[in-house]
Amino acid sequence: MEKSKISIRDLNLYFEKQHILKNVNIEIPENQVTVILGPSGCGKTTLMKTLNRLVDLHDNARFSGSILFEGIDILHPATDLVHIRQKMGLLSQRPTPLPMSIFGNVAYGLKLKGIRHKKNLAPLVEKYLREANLWEEVKDRLNDPAIRLSIGQQQRLCLARGLAVNPEIILADEPTSALDPISARIIENQFVELKKDYTIVLVTHVLRQARRIADYVVFMYLGDVVEQGPAEAFFNNPTQEKTKEYLGGAFN
Repeated sequence: MEKSKISIRDLNLYFEKQHILKNVNIEIPENQVTVILGPSGCGKTTLMKTLNRLVDLHDNARFSGSILFEGIDILHPATDLVHIRQKMGLLSQRPTPLPMSIFGNVAYGLKLKGIRHKKNLAPLVEKYLREANLWEEVKDRLNDPAIRLSIGQQQRLCLARGLAVNPEIILADEPTSALDPISARIIENQFVELKKDYTIVLVTHVLRQARRIADYVVFMYLGDVVEQGPAEAFFNNPTQEKTKEYLGGAFN
């Protein structure tokens, strides 16, 4: 196992009396694409929202266990959530560009870090648009409203905006589900490139996507982690019967 970036230990999550995540133990390796895989409703997205404490937005959420990141327990009441969320960029199912220019969207994250002068902003905006594989498509229209971009371009813009905050981890929740196949493949390819500098956690229910880009796989079913391990072993030699059924299409 590669060096762990996040260690999830004995995590249980409840919404009121409903037991959503059940004694979850996962080591998320550094600088790899970890795919959280499973059928709809198995707890994938909830687990991801627990990593950056967005699950706190649910009034009746309560949890036990620990999530260790940089020696900090993310679940501890004293944890600085602003710091944690800056370290974990989030890419949602549907792109959410801010109601401003293409340039302004990426500069927004930089300004949060105190970088405000245009001469300092411009090279960094270019850097992150390049990292998101969008620069060549938008370099001549940076002042156009972001909403004029195609949905696939908007998703890459949101990726660039997230990278501008300088995270260590990219959390991607079904980030290609609203995209056409070509745009989806561009996003996938960028994740493979970006893992050199970032740790990527991707939620998906699409087996083909997981096979293409996963280095490490966590398979969930009804709130339980059924099986996890390096992608090659997971797909070619699963050990659990439920995993074999899922890979065989039983839940699709």
